[in-house]
Parts: sequence; C-alpha cells; structure tokens
Amino acid sequence: MTVRVRLAHTADLEPAELHAVRALLDTAFDGDFSDEDWDHGLGGLHALVHDEAGLAAHGSLVMRCLRHRGRRLRTGYVEAVAVRADVRRTGLGGRVMAELERVIDRAYDLGALSASDEGALLYAARGWQRWAGQVHALSPDGIVRLPEEEGGVYLRPALAGPLDPEHELVLDWRDGDVT
Repeated sequence: MTVRVRLAHTADLEPAELHAVRALLDTAFDGDFSDEDWDHGLGGLHALVHDEAGLAAHGSLVMRCLRHRGRRLRTGYVEAVAVRADVRRTGLGGRVMAELERVIDRAYDLGALSASDEGALLYAARGWQRWAGQVHALSPDGIVRLPEEEGGVYLRPALAGPLDPEHELVLDWRDGDVT
C-alpha cells in the first residue's frame, strides 16, 4: 500500500471527514478527548492518512502565539495526533508529523506541542526537544505559572533558533488545557 498524507485546512474538510477525525481521536484517547481538546485542533491544517479501512492517522497544526524573553513567536502548535490501533507502530505517526514539521519549518518561528508519555517517544525520536524551563500562560488574570505542564512541552525551534530555559515560556490563553 502506498501511503499518502493529505494536508487540508479545517474549512476544506467535509462534515463526514471531521466526524471521522473526531471518532479516531475519541477511540485513540480512550474517551479522554474533550470537546475543548477537539476545539484546539480546529482552524488550522490537518494531516490525514487513509487506508482501505478508512482514516488511519491524523494530526493538526494550529497557530498560537508564545512569548520568550519578551519576544512574540509565531508558533505552529501540533494538536490531535492519533493513529488507529491496528496500524500503530507502522510509521504513520511519523508520516503525519513529517508533513506538519515541513509546514512548521517553513512558516513558523517555532513548533510546539504538549506530549503524553507515549507520544513523547515519537516526538523525541524526531528531534523535538523537551522544554526544561518554566511554563506560564497569559491568563485573563495576567501571567500565571503552570507547573503541572512543565516537562510535557516539546519544541521544534524552526526559525527562532534555540530558546533559553533560564527564561520562561509564556503560552497564549485558551479554554480547557492551556498546553
């Protein structure tokens, strides 16, 4: 089977395609994929892989603004990465990430994502670097530290170059999980 990754904006996906993506994510995350998580993965680009059985893998890339050392960084934020259980460990997650990384490297100052323990293995193997510094967010009440998120944020420097973990990383605010 030849695997092809299709890249499409949310606006270009049919309702049935969006339904298939949401179903894949609900299954892959064992029902722990909230409506807010779903919302975080919309409004940007989707990398989709189909096989004879349907949607086999997905990841999305949305724009966020992160700040480091007073500098605003246009960030391609990876969301909603999942591979159907029967085709895991066959390279499809890597194919999805390669397409999203291609866009990050050419269009953003920085790539970022929040990784589960299982997902961190894929991202680290692809050269993503675990952020060793503090994580903050620009909340409606001002800048707040998110110590529970520290250790789970991974970066792909792209155009920004390396960042200094002696200085905090400040994420833009959003409902649900901020990272």
